Amino acid sequence: MTNRKFTAVITKEENWYVGHCLELDVVSQGKTIEEAQANLKEAVELYLESFGTEGQPQSLGEMVLYPLEVAVSA
Repeated sequence: MTNRKFTAVITKEENWYVGHCLELDVVSQGKTIEEAQANLKEAVELYLESFGTEGQPQSLGEMVLYPLEVAVSA
């Protein structure tokens, strides 16, 4: 068994934390960040068991995420 790296993003949506694996478009959620991470890891593992790893992209590499505020006219 080998390890593969993927990129995950967790966002807060109302009362839930939502985890999204960017390369595979797999999504899961949890009441805490840790729960969302664990649930996303399990969801990705199940996805790879179902669809295999052949042709699946690995991590997109280093990313910088930050809130971006811009002015827009109404």
